[in-house]
Amino acid sequence: MSTSFTLDTATSRAHPLPGPVRRLTVPAIRQRKVEGVTAEPIVMLTAYTARMAQLLDPHCDLLLVGDSLGQVIYGLDTTVRVTLEMMIAHGAAVVRGSYRSVVVVDLPFGTYEASPEQAFGTAARVLRETGAAAVKLEGGEAMAETIAFLCARGIPVMAHVGLTPQAVNALGGYGARGRTEAEAAKILADARAVAAAGCFAMVVEGVMEPLARGIAGAVACPVIGIGASAACDGQVLVIDDMLGMFERVPRFVRRFDDFAARVGAAAAAYAEAVRSRSFPAAEELYGVDRVATASADPVHR
Repeated sequence: MSTSFTLDTATSRAHPLPGPVRRLTVPAIRQRKVEGVTAEPIVMLTAYTARMAQLLDPHCDLLLVGDSLGQVIYGLDTTVRVTLEMMIAHGAAVVRGSYRSVVVVDLPFGTYEASPEQAFGTAARVLRETGAAAVKLEGGEAMAETIAFLCARGIPVMAHVGLTPQAVNALGGYGARGRTEAEAAKILADARAVAAAGCFAMVVEGVMEPLARGIAGAVACPVIGIGASAACDGQVLVIDDMLGMFERVPRFVRRFDDFAARVGAAAAAYAEAVRSRSFPAAEELYGVDRVATASADPVHR
């Protein structure tokens, strides 16, 4: 059984209700690309909470519990500081809040790179404690052996090549990758290596558009772009970036809303209502005669 949610209209809070299993599957995502072509592009967004998962789930094929939560939820300066406990807690929340999408959880820095065995222990714990369907890890040729090890043991893996944020200290920043022929050739080799190792899909981030286009045509598995190319088999964005929650975002982000401004306006309206004592009103209180207090001065109630 999976878990779906309904809203209690009296409280506007979500309550879980058991529902039939209707999730997409990892094989279904992999099979979207046929002979190098994905007729229907794959839609992926990040999600970190049960309620956001509820809202995104009907529209997405994949929900990524990204280690970007370190920055957008916890205010950290880098994903390197994200812990496994953070990823598990938020991964479990997203699984509880969704019923359709394939949920993928990032493996945080330092929990999988040492050996295939370390990666298996981490990934097994993530899947067991969250209920997610797959894990994502960063790295190219160096991680191919680990990806093959996990896949052979029943753990679906999404790879991540190009700009890999966990390696920001080694890369020297978040600039686009593949600007030189040598670097582009290395990233293409990375993509081919992780595809050959058995990843069911890969994220290609922050690379030159021709390189991303070439990768999408060179590997059999779906390629999901972020700052890559419209020719990729799908796209992903960080939900907070897409909603306009931050003033500064990478060039590749399109703001589909200005949610930050709307939250600020709502908070300002609330503050004004509190300061003017117009909130709470009679209809929002218990044990109050609404008729008797309808015309009363709120300051002297």
